[in-house]
Amino acid sequence: MISPPVLLLIVLCSCYYIAHGGNGHGFSVTLEPSRATVSVPLVHRHGPRAPSQNSDNPSFTERLRRSRARANYIMSRASNGMVMSTRDDDANVSIPTDLGGSVDSLEYVVTVGLGTPAVPQVLLMDTGSDVSWVQCAPCNSTRCYPQKDPLFDPSKSSTYASITCDTGACRKLGDHYQNGCTDGGAHCGYRVEYGDGSKTRGVYSDETLTLSPGVTVKDFHFGCGHDQRGDNDKYDGLVGLGGAPESLVVQTSSLYGGAFSYCLPAQNSEAGFLALGVPSANATGFVFTPMRHLPGVATFYMVTLTGISVGREQLDVPPSAFRGGMIIDSGTVVTGLPHTAYNALQAAFRKAMAAYPLVPNGDLDTCYNFTGYSNVTVPKVGFTFSGGATVDLDVPNGILLEDCLAFHESGPDVGLGIIGNVNQRTLEVLYDAGRGKVGFRAGAC
Repeated sequence: MISPPVLLLIVLCSCYYIAHGGNGHGFSVTLEPSRATVSVPLVHRHGPRAPSQNSDNPSFTERLRRSRARANYIMSRASNGMVMSTRDDDANVSIPTDLGGSVDSLEYVVTVGLGTPAVPQVLLMDTGSDVSWVQCAPCNSTRCYPQKDPLFDPSKSSTYASITCDTGACRKLGDHYQNGCTDGGAHCGYRVEYGDGSKTRGVYSDETLTLSPGVTVKDFHFGCGHDQRGDNDKYDGLVGLGGAPESLVVQTSSLYGGAFSYCLPAQNSEAGFLALGVPSANATGFVFTPMRHLPGVATFYMVTLTGISVGREQLDVPPSAFRGGMIIDSGTVVTGLPHTAYNALQAAFRKAMAAYPLVPNGDLDTCYNFTGYSNVTVPKVGFTFSGGATVDLDVPNGILLEDCLAFHESGPDVGLGIIGNVNQRTLEVLYDAGRGKVGFRAGAC
């Protein structure tokens, strides 16, 4: 039995003048009680649940390399072109999440429970992929990477079941995710390959997902991974929030309308959230722009930029420079802008920051040395989207990353751009596929 519709809230684990060093670098849902708000403590990098630090942690350079590889992969999938393309609920449920520093990642993570009894799993939140997965036992060290928590053991769950090959769920994986059958069709294989070269393979499975005490998603389809390769951090798996049928968003669309929103916190010490469903009618402060989709690629969510401002001054960039569109992606770190737009932004930002010395970085091309400055003045950067929606990025955490401008050039003006997660910090970003729009609300976390 499906409970009445609810808005599901999942907690995600910052001025012009800033003090230097101040910015930290078939399906069912059960909800009991039916109208409740549940808060769960956050986990952050220096908290008691954080993994021990060691010399094998990926460097900032390596993390940016992975992010750029991911962005290149997304753009390659989109190379064939692109075209344009409700519910008011009262009950909220919070779930543990934080900035991914606690698992040596720049991406964002949520903490959920999997199986019966529920076993905590720290999962990357990814709007740029669809299949959710965790590493499963048995799995030796050559097939599974070291993770923060023990491997999920399906043999210890009373609700686990592998999905058979003769089911609609297996057939819907299609050529992109399906990976054959084993044991005479008893196990449907899945595979996912990511832009940074990492991959996961295993058995497509059915399980109970616990989002918070009393809030469970039964018959949730996910990958039970037995073979993970490539660059991975210490997270336990991934939750896919893309637009294809395999994602958590689409699997829960009968209840939440295929809508979700999140606010990414700027620092480990601050709270954010992931919410399934459309915010209540009295939620104010949103500005909206039309949502676009890539033909034949349901995963990605796109918008159209029409302008950029620096220090409230609109840059002289023609709208045609943005015609390729911009994917909004929670897993890409730095925003990639087309050639003309990036050059204009870089020049205007450097002019506004002329009081501070530029330093070579090697990873990003507009970086500063703020040593000795008690206060730093950072100009506002604003995006204008089709339909007139204007959004100011958070100062400084939505603009600077490791004292560098968190942008790079993505390619020619006819190509695709990507809005990365640094620019999204402290904004509530609402993906409302049912109504064909994306919303932004400033200062949400």
